[in-house]
Amino acid sequence: MTFTTGWMGYNPPVEDHAHGVHRSFDAHPASVGQARRLVRELLTGAGRDDLVETAELVVTEVVTNALVHTGTRIGVSTWVDADGLRVEVTDGSTHLPTVRNNGALAGTGRGLMLVQRMVDRWGVDSHRAGKTVWFELDTGDGGAAYGDALVDLQVLSRSDDRGTVRVELHNVPLLLHLAWHQHAESLLREYLLCSLGDGLDLDGLQAHAASSDAVALTMAHLPDPGVGDDPDRLMAAAIEPGVSSDCEVLSIPHESLTHFQALCDTLDAALALADAGVLLTAPTQPEIRAFRRWICDEVERQSRGEAPVPWVDQSEAAPPAGRTPLEWATEEVSTSPEALIAADDTNGIIAVSRSALDLLGYDDADELVGRRLVWIIPPRLRQAHTAGFTMHLANGRGPLLERPVSVPALRADGTEIILELTVKSQSLPDGRHVFVAALRP
Repeated sequence: MTFTTGWMGYNPPVEDHAHGVHRSFDAHPASVGQARRLVRELLTGAGRDDLVETAELVVTEVVTNALVHTGTRIGVSTWVDADGLRVEVTDGSTHLPTVRNNGALAGTGRGLMLVQRMVDRWGVDSHRAGKTVWFELDTGDGGAAYGDALVDLQVLSRSDDRGTVRVELHNVPLLLHLAWHQHAESLLREYLLCSLGDGLDLDGLQAHAASSDAVALTMAHLPDPGVGDDPDRLMAAAIEPGVSSDCEVLSIPHESLTHFQALCDTLDAALALADAGVLLTAPTQPEIRAFRRWICDEVERQSRGEAPVPWVDQSEAAPPAGRTPLEWATEEVSTSPEALIAADDTNGIIAVSRSALDLLGYDDADELVGRRLVWIIPPRLRQAHTAGFTMHLANGRGPLLERPVSVPALRADGTEIILELTVKSQSLPDGRHVFVAALRP
């Protein structure tokens, strides 16, 4: 199937032609249904009912993505002939979509994976006014079957001379960034759903779009540390300094600079609701909060011409405040003859057995209870621990859970001991979590 069309431009006027239809929609949730009806009516009128189900599913995803991640008006153009359907969705953001392989339990991040599997061809055209995401369907069979080869993304970029601000980030914790990214997307999604729950909040929708743009810009510029989920490789690779970068550069479009302040404001509001138990998001580690503040501060400071300030390890921070104690019987750990240590979902130690205290060189449980788990983790492994802990709570990622691994632990006198560690996670009725680790020398 080949369509010979020119660039439709951003927010075209309403146009009807023999070969297709063009519409412009407001940044409003109702636009998703309107775009879906537009495609359905075009296909039905052309006698291509075989494409309707797949086309409606994909156009819903693409228009929703434009709505929540850009907050601009949305242009939709459709063409249909005997060979199939082409749909173009244009918005006012220049940030290109990214296909991610999020965890199976992640609340977001899999929409473009669906597009890849359902269409015959798709791509994105980047231009000065924004971008156009397009897809083509030859048949209604859903494209590639799940698990088969995915349809490659085709990207066309036009020259852009709007100018950017160069932001240098020094001593970047790459694993922590990866965890923050997943946590921020989950938190923003929950906050958006909450803000739309009692009625339409267009200001909230715009704030979500600006925040999403800022998050996406950091993801586009900061590299993946590449440690993967293989337990053996993870234990060998997730060690400082290999999971940090001396210097990375963000290239921020001028119009996106204010989005980082919007990100800070939106996440602060979301965290306040999360700490109050209004949102379902898991507790946020202090390093995760500090990382976001650092990123936003660096963008603001360097846009004023100030020098970079490197990231500083935050692992000595106290557990996050505002969470009520768990309703969980700590006695099953504290009185156990085994060497056990328990922590809650704030990463705070809540119980230690006598045998575990002896292994770690402590006289009394009060010396550990109330501290964060990082207290007994060597500094070179703390970033990996915090990132892994955050990603497990965000999307269920847990390659090291319920399998014995050999790890170094810090004893009370500052020396290290190699322990065989097996961690089990327990979900509580109120949505909270407890983690119990069995220690063996």
